[in-house]
Amino acid sequence: MDKQANATIAKLESKVDLLEAELIYLNKILVQAGFPEGIQTLKETVNELLEESQEVIFKKEN
Repeated sequence: MDKQANATIAKLESKVDLLEAELIYLNKILVQAGFPEGIQTLKETVNELLEESQEVIFKKEN
């Protein structure tokens, strides 16, 4: 592999490491904030809220 490809791979690996660290941290603080499974629970909660919101809007329109 040439130097340019190695440099690109190194940059990408660094970005992946940073993103992984951020996700781990986010998951940790979400658990501390009361979301038992962290990011997964947050996503489920947001989806439920969005569904409820759509139901309320639909009822208001009809």
